Amino acid sequence: MHRYVIRLVAAAIIAAVCTVIIRNPYSSLYMEQIKSESTSASERYSDLNQEIAEKAEKLYIPPQDAQIHRVWKAIPGYNGISVDVEASFNKMKKKGVFNEKLLVYRQIPPGIHLADLPAEPVYMGHPDKPMAAFLINVAWGNEYIPTMLETLKKHHVKATFFLEGRWVKENPDLAKMITDAGQEVGNHSYTHPDMAQISSASIREQLQKTNDVIKTTTGVTPSLFAPPSGSYRMETVGIADELGLKTIMWSVDTIDWQKPEPAVLMDRVLKKVHNGAMILMHPTESSTASMEELIVTIKNRGISLGSVSMLLDEERHLPSAKIKEN
Repeated sequence: MHRYVIRLVAAAIIAAVCTVIIRNPYSSLYMEQIKSESTSASERYSDLNQEIAEKAEKLYIPPQDAQIHRVWKAIPGYNGISVDVEASFNKMKKKGVFNEKLLVYRQIPPGIHLADLPAEPVYMGHPDKPMAAFLINVAWGNEYIPTMLETLKKHHVKATFFLEGRWVKENPDLAKMITDAGQEVGNHSYTHPDMAQISSASIREQLQKTNDVIKTTTGVTPSLFAPPSGSYRMETVGIADELGLKTIMWSVDTIDWQKPEPAVLMDRVLKKVHNGAMILMHPTESSTASMEELIVTIKNRGISLGSVSMLLDEERHLPSAKIKEN
């Protein structure tokens, strides 16, 4: 009974205090202030979210599908870009103020990829991708390879060395030096024949034998094939495709086998270099002497340099923006 009375008294006191608080004009003012601040924050967040959404609409870039071009044959696709509105809002809501530097982007892959296309040679990367690649065909020129590798390393550039199978068998240490340097290697046939003229069986043998010797020597299985002298027929491309090899050509030729002066080679390349360029060279004195200046000049034009595989991938590089992958 005593406890029951105590509970009744406590309940009455609490009720009285609540009544006083509710009737207190200062308490009412405080509650109104909280409601006002809450409404203000809500409106501010709504405005911020809308501003991000409007900016996202302006910055949206649609993806581009891989395609067969009537001149350039197989062209890889290129990722699109969109702003992740929710992620961007979460980064800005603490201050409640729009800041373009805090926008979060995501890459949108195309619907059709290079691998979805029928077997066709590739002459260049996507024309909107600000990247080029050095294609270095190797069947001779051993004395220039170490210097080329040093120059590529100095400037943090990846290139693709297409190796003749017979050369790999005779020069395993140099082949291993190339892969140990982190450079990409491809298939350049076994004995450098005219791939447009030999039989189907010989095409298959040239490609498979070269892949085997490169794999045995370096531990790497090539996925790219550069026909000697750029000679092929469509059956060549088809057989290469069956063996998991994409046929690679070029869009810019140094013609370094003619032993031009470095200034002539530089002029030849820089007049034609473009987004997506594949630049053909060999381990020659001309290309070795020109490589460093080529790298610096091409980069200064806003074109990065990478391996053929890097050039052909769909990734869009935005170094100044935060990218959120799908």
